[in-house]
Amino acid sequence: MSSSRKRSDSWVSLADLAAEIPDGASLAVPKDPSGVAMAATRELLARGVRNLHLITVPTGGLQAEVLIGAGAVSTLETSAVTMGEFGPAPRFVQGVREAAFKLLDATCPAVYAALQAGEKGIPFIPLRGLVETDLIERRPDWKVIDNPFNPGEPVALLKAITPDIALFHAPLADRFGNVFISREREVMMMAHASRRTLVTVEAMTDENLLEDQARAGATLPAIYVDRIALAPRGAWPLGMPDHYGQDEDELSRYMGMARTREGFEAYLAQWLGKAQRQAA
Repeated sequence: MSSSRKRSDSWVSLADLAAEIPDGASLAVPKDPSGVAMAATRELLARGVRNLHLITVPTGGLQAEVLIGAGAVSTLETSAVTMGEFGPAPRFVQGVREAAFKLLDATCPAVYAALQAGEKGIPFIPLRGLVETDLIERRPDWKVIDNPFNPGEPVALLKAITPDIALFHAPLADRFGNVFISREREVMMMAHASRRTLVTVEAMTDENLLEDQARAGATLPAIYVDRIALAPRGAWPLGMPDHYGQDEDELSRYMGMARTREGFEAYLAQWLGKAQRQAA
């Protein structure tokens, strides 16, 4: 193979990619429509990952649900966890009731703003809209000060979010480690703000994506990507925009089983067992 076609060292197996997420890591993951690495999540759960500080950008769905239900999350930073049209997320709701994890409640603008601070390498960022909400009382890590340019006007300061790891699923990566993210710009912000970035992808190409005029502007350069794993349909049972929709039947089945602890554990055992059979 010529040097121009040499495969980047960032390419690894799915199991090896998941192994890069240690217990206790702060882990940023995107909302359901933005490319969720569900295949990698199954690998994490099969390993028995614990004590994650999970940061949803800005909301969570099935991925947060199964991690919470499996006892893998010790801190959850989020603006919402929901199963959308299927209703409230049962394991999240039960976890809140039982104080099974520390909840850092936020808003969508707050999560994005704090990530932008991490992306820019600044320690904090101001956000005015939070000042008159009760979130300020529940987030002692947020501070309220006077606007130095308009004394008497309060403004909230949010500590930058700088995750240990960003994890997401994308449509395509090239052999050189560049990742095409399409229109999902928030995953690029996650990668910029995080110390390391792990990506699963639907497909790999020999073409250098940064040399493609049509796709270069929506490509995350390899300098921001630490590991990539090939995982066709790696967002299932969630969807991958422009590739496949979410599996409505599977999500409905999850909701039917996960309303009880016993039902959730049965679903999880089936889900992990299916993954192991596919890998065999």
